[in-house]
Amino acid sequence: KRGIGDNIAKKFQLGYCASDGDTLAKDALRNGYRRELLVKTGLCYEKDNGELRDRFWGRVIFPWHSISGRVIGFGGRLLDGRTKGVAQKYVNSPESEVFVKHKELYGLYQAKGAIVKKDCVYMVEGYTDVLAMHQCGIENVVANSGTALSVEQIRLLRRFTTNITLIYDGDEAGLKASVRG
Repeated sequence: KRGIGDNIAKKFQLGYCASDGDTLAKDALRNGYRRELLVKTGLCYEKDNGELRDRFWGRVIFPWHSISGRVIGFGGRLLDGRTKGVAQKYVNSPESEVFVKHKELYGLYQAKGAIVKKDCVYMVEGYTDVLAMHQCGIENVVANSGTALSVEQIRLLRRFTTNITLIYDGDEAGLKASVRG
């Protein structure tokens, strides 16, 4: 529905987690992955009854890449038609030794070359904002995945440019965050 092409989906390694709730868990265990590893990485969680469930079931998956390109975490979003009245439209990997959300920027790995070349970066709120801009040929764009711009994120960007333009949503939260940023 958002018009994201196959080339952008491949560039950002987008995926989808089946909606039955335990496909990943069952397949991973069947292929020799340890239960503890699946829980520690945040890909799965244990219910009170001990059942192993997929954290991102029924969601489009947005991998977070480190600056060197390694996958360090995930964000998952329900498809548009299923978001009305849902408490958790987005689910993110829990913080870990390798993924601390407020220290990372979504899309930085894919954008860093363009940021250096243009000597500026556009900061947007979310995953699909980054994808849409890349789809239009604007590649010097990252997201802080929300509106809480951190000092760590600014320091990360300073490695590439000191010119940061915030382009947040026009809602109240976005406008307040733009002024705060």
